[in-house]
Amino acid sequence: MIAQEEKEKRQKTGKQGMLENVMRQFNHASDSIGLNPDIRKILEITNNELVVHFPVKMDDGNVEVFTGYRVQHNNALGPYKGGLRYHPTVDIDAARALAMWMTWKTSLAGLPFGGAKGGIQIDPAKYSAAELERITRRFTYALGDNIGPELDIPAPDVNTNAQTMAWILDTYMSTKSPNERSSNLHVVTGKPVGAGGSEGRDRATGYGVYLCIKFWAAHNNIDLKGRKFIVQGFGNVGYWASRFLEEEGALLIAVQDASGSIINREGIPVDELFTYMAGNKNAVAGFPRADVLRNEEFFGLDCDICIPAALGNQITDKNADAIKALLIAEGANGPTDVQAEKILLEKGVAIIPDILCNSGGVIGSYFEWLQNRNGEIWQLEEVMEKLQKKLRESFSRVMRVTDEKNTDMRTAAFSIAIERLEQAYMQRGIFP
Repeated sequence: MIAQEEKEKRQKTGKQGMLENVMRQFNHASDSIGLNPDIRKILEITNNELVVHFPVKMDDGNVEVFTGYRVQHNNALGPYKGGLRYHPTVDIDAARALAMWMTWKTSLAGLPFGGAKGGIQIDPAKYSAAELERITRRFTYALGDNIGPELDIPAPDVNTNAQTMAWILDTYMSTKSPNERSSNLHVVTGKPVGAGGSEGRDRATGYGVYLCIKFWAAHNNIDLKGRKFIVQGFGNVGYWASRFLEEEGALLIAVQDASGSIINREGIPVDELFTYMAGNKNAVAGFPRADVLRNEEFFGLDCDICIPAALGNQITDKNADAIKALLIAEGANGPTDVQAEKILLEKGVAIIPDILCNSGGVIGSYFEWLQNRNGEIWQLEEVMEKLQKKLRESFSRVMRVTDEKNTDMRTAAFSIAIERLEQAYMQRGIFP
């Protein structure tokens, strides 16, 4: 009875759905390429799963115990790589699903990384900055040598940022002997520039979303100028993608976040909204240059481009029919479930899959990792140029397979990613 209640609860929150989605995507692509059955057994499970419980003293002197997770899916191509998120929905299944997506994402991008993910089950809005710092440092200490610059490299994700990474870096380096500390600078990416971060890493994910939209538009002979787009989630990814699209002449007409939905069919000024949110607890609600929109009407708006850049399982079979956009560009991880995707593809809606569309972040992280490792500092223009080149290569590969196999972009992207891993295992063999 308890197991059934837990199952129903997980289905409502979408946690179980994310893991089911990534497995169905994996199985579909594996079937389409005839993946070696032995390699399939390896890739459908995670390598390591860590759950830590750790106490932290709060500002009022009381102690709270938190639960943190780190799931390492696969490292056949290189060190584990993936973000840490602070959110109430974080649990072992969510981490498993996100870690698997990271494996496909790094493989598709041609990076020497594997996939990992994790975080803390917490609502960061309920804690002070000082408490979040202590929680982060204690979590880092609890992870211990399960992370490392050549083993597993965390990065920012939902509700974490450059400051979070700086705390992790400082804590991790403090556990090392003085002569080892400088050689561990690349234990995390997405750091502040002054703490060893890379120019351009802050905008890399959003810039990648914008580039994929731009490449798709060019591939289909579509001019982005005057095109209307909507964005769910106006954090780092949603903001930068919107800013670059606005510079291209496209029009942001609606935004949705946890505080509600807003609309202005004449256009919402991107930087004005961003500035407003900075003084409004990072919420879009109440923005004076837009009207209130009912949340359930958001995805059904008349627009050209829809960018889900918040959490997973936002586009489902319950709202997919209403979508009018020509293109869905997945800025978030797993925002479209399998049933919804089937409906959308039958309607002729194009979907740029997350493992391609939001891979700018991990590519930017790779550049930061390389700079730290080699003692180099690249300028912003160099970083953005390299990012554009890398993403153009990935996008072109996906479109080529899409056309050759007459399939959708997600199946093409997964096929490329999985085949690279299959080749690595076939060439190296299985120990012992």
